[in-house]
Amino acid sequence: MSSIIQSNLDRIQTEIGNRATLIAVTKYQELDDVKALYNLGFKTFAENRVQDLIAKKEVMPDDIKWHLIGTLQTNKVKYIAPFIHLIQSVDSEKLLMEIEKQATKNNRSIPYLLQIHVAQEDTKHGFSVDEAEEFLTQKIYDKYPHCKLEGIMGMATNTVDVAQVKSEFETLKRLFDKHKDVPLQTLSMGMSGDYALAIECGSNMIRVGSALFK
Repeated sequence: MSSIIQSNLDRIQTEIGNRATLIAVTKYQELDDVKALYNLGFKTFAENRVQDLIAKKEVMPDDIKWHLIGTLQTNKVKYIAPFIHLIQSVDSEKLLMEIEKQATKNNRSIPYLLQIHVAQEDTKHGFSVDEAEEFLTQKIYDKYPHCKLEGIMGMATNTVDVAQVKSEFETLKRLFDKHKDVPLQTLSMGMSGDYALAIECGSNMIRVGSALFK
């Protein structure tokens, strides 16, 4: 299996070059496969659920940079606040208030991305584009000094309609470009099935799971 992972990693890194940072999504992946990727020198991983992230962190090396990319409940923030490298899924100011509280307790500055809801699906979460505009324009992020806003994240609609996916990615890119004075550094969009299109539309961080491990 490690040879397959090596081949997938080489292929994806060749495809994206230096245009985007690759984040390996370990959701649903066997621990041995995650370890195999780590043993290839890869050290930036992401999980969707706090309990799965904690379980993997406890048995994986300490030098891994962990990202949380799924829905984060306020009562779970305390479990990841001491170590999380980046929370990509800040979908409300209520959640940000709790991250600020826990970051203060841990004497940390916790980096995060605003999750923007652009998909035509109710199962996906995040700030609307208008809400994000207000948050960025009014500099609401300044209210949370122990939280470091690094950029925005979004997921496109799960559809075979490439034009729709491209349109949603372009919406995120426009928002990102408009507020580079914040400054926003990270535009996280694109997963296993659409990362090539996402990079074409300006993504500089992609979240890839199945395309790495299958």
